[in-house]
Amino acid sequence: MYLTRFRVNTARTGARRLLASRQVLHAAVMSSFPTLLPTDQPTPGTPRVLWRLDHNAPGEVLLYLVSPDAPDLTHLVEQAGWPTALVDGPGWQTRSYTPFLDTLTTGTHWDFRLTANPVHHIRRTDDEPRKRTAHLTPHHQMGWLLDPARQERGGFRILEKPKDKRLLPQGTTHQGHEHHGDRYQLTVRDHHTSTFGKTPPPGTRRGKPVTLVTVTYDGRLEITDPDLMRRTLTQGLGKAKAYGCGLMTLVPLPQGATP
Repeated sequence: MYLTRFRVNTARTGARRLLASRQVLHAAVMSSFPTLLPTDQPTPGTPRVLWRLDHNAPGEVLLYLVSPDAPDLTHLVEQAGWPTALVDGPGWQTRSYTPFLDTLTTGTHWDFRLTANPVHHIRRTDDEPRKRTAHLTPHHQMGWLLDPARQERGGFRILEKPKDKRLLPQGTTHQGHEHHGDRYQLTVRDHHTSTFGKTPPPGTRRGKPVTLVTVTYDGRLEITDPDLMRRTLTQGLGKAKAYGCGLMTLVPLPQGATP
């Protein structure tokens, strides 16, 4: 497994085109692997290509990839990087991810970031099919990740804030309902809705446009099952993985930080 980081040159026309369409960026990411064909589909239960865009500042947009093979991002450097300013390296950074994955152990605490597509299934009447729909409020988007079954399957537990750090001592609203944002070390930001058309298979008609809701989670977790955590980090979490969702990354806690 490999972890790759590429900084996008947002001043370039090619970069703006890539950032404007998740479909276009998906195609560019998959073109980074010469052994993959456009028709290839990931095998369920195995590591796959995951990617995520981090908008840290107006001029700092980073593309992260986790992949079974090392990518060649030459085409991205030419379209959306600094092709004439390269001194050391090819214009992106790739390192082996496996040594890091092998260090994960039960009970360790980490800061994490995840961009995901928080959805649930609903139906208005008992006799109609269930329909997948996105969570639209921060409270429900946070609840999606805090779902105990989802955390158990992912091999992690979102950490709670110390009681003396909560604005509301019991972590509840005045109506008595749980207030996720005050109880847990978790924030939700960068709510974004995009609509795009999927490229149809050869010989078929273009279907309806896809509407995708994404949010970014920042928080702190404890690893409860290292094997499941490794699966989460290499297979992704949730839906829409082809469109920049599902990639979780971990970083060590700052020195002296309280879990």
